[in-house]
Amino acid sequence: MKRILKKILFSILNTPEKVNNTIFSGFSRGIQNVAFEGKNAVPDGCNFSGIIKVGYATTFGYNNFIHGNVIVGKYCQIGVGVAIFTKDHPTSYMSTYINKNLFDGELKQFRKESKVIIGHDVWIGHNVIIVGNVNIGNGAILAAGSVVTKNVEPYAIVGGVPAKELKKRYPESIIKEIEALQWWDKSEQELEKLKPLFFKDFTNKTSIYD
Repeated sequence: MKRILKKILFSILNTPEKVNNTIFSGFSRGIQNVAFEGKNAVPDGCNFSGIIKVGYATTFGYNNFIHGNVIVGKYCQIGVGVAIFTKDHPTSYMSTYINKNLFDGELKQFRKESKVIIGHDVWIGHNVIIVGNVNIGNGAILAAGSVVTKNVEPYAIVGGVPAKELKKRYPESIIKEIEALQWWDKSEQELEKLKPLFFKDFTNKTSIYD
């Protein structure tokens, strides 16, 4: 009986709910801290705190932790277990401890606060951690398990701990064309006209129009 009740409860809690054109599944905390542009998806176990803006059609993975001043662009895909931190403990003082158990938390005033800006069409892999004052360019790919502590160039693939650039997705000529096109700002009707471009393989190409 207990197992059946658990299944029923799990089914109820994980029933997708659409609110203001954003789909929520399961239970996530801090949704009130996020400004969603619409057509977003938030699965179970996410935690949001701070001031967060999320672009159109960007989707999250299970157990994402987004903390601080964060801006995420449009059409981004964020994998399972991704964490973004823009606040850091003080390192040049007597202690890094900022909990209220020490001096009623007064040391929290020395915490460093920065900002993370993520561009459009960024793919963030499983268990990626982003920390500090970081800008991630449009079209970038952050490989699973990476720890990103520095800016990432547009259309770069980065990986490792700390993350380093492995290669660019395309030659510079194609990158310039996509940046000029700015497809993520197009309406659905305009995207439909551009649809053939999305089905092209740009391997060994120098233009998206070839």
